[in-house]
Amino acid sequence: MAARPHNIQPIEINPMNPMTMSERLSRFLIIGLALSALTGCPQNAAEIEQQRQAGTAFLTANAKQPGVTTTPSGLQYQILKEGQGASPKATDTVTVNYRGSLIDGKEFDNGEGISFPLDRVIPGWTEGLQLMQEGAQYRFFIPAELAYGEAGAGRAIPPHAALVFEVDLIKVGQP
Repeated sequence: MAARPHNIQPIEINPMNPMTMSERLSRFLIIGLALSALTGCPQNAAEIEQQRQAGTAFLTANAKQPGVTTTPSGLQYQILKEGQGASPKATDTVTVNYRGSLIDGKEFDNGEGISFPLDRVIPGWTEGLQLMQEGAQYRFFIPAELAYGEAGAGRAIPPHAALVFEVDLIKVGQP
């Protein structure tokens, strides 16, 4: 049996137990708050709204920075280095180096020589990489709606988080 984190005891829910609706809701609320705390995600509506507002404020200010272009979808990008090769289509497989961070600079992921089908990643990546050519390096500023939205992604990416990625497009096509 797996160890329970922080000595959390299981809550037994017996369908034959005449628990009131209020008791059931209280238990589910406690479980939800505990899971939220363990995953590091915002725990209440105020924190979630604060995350959304921070992302919006960041992207609004960032759009005014020199060299930043905003697409109709809201994706922002900055060309760090032009490429000379092929540009991918949404159905292509690409190989990239990347670094992903929150808007506060906290890195949550990175990779080198990673290959994947472009239509199986967040919409901000699918759109952004199609703007690039092999050999290019771009910085993407991705609104939450083009990233992980209201769900977030595990402990690393809270709900409604805008994200920043630096991406080198190494190759279009199978690795």
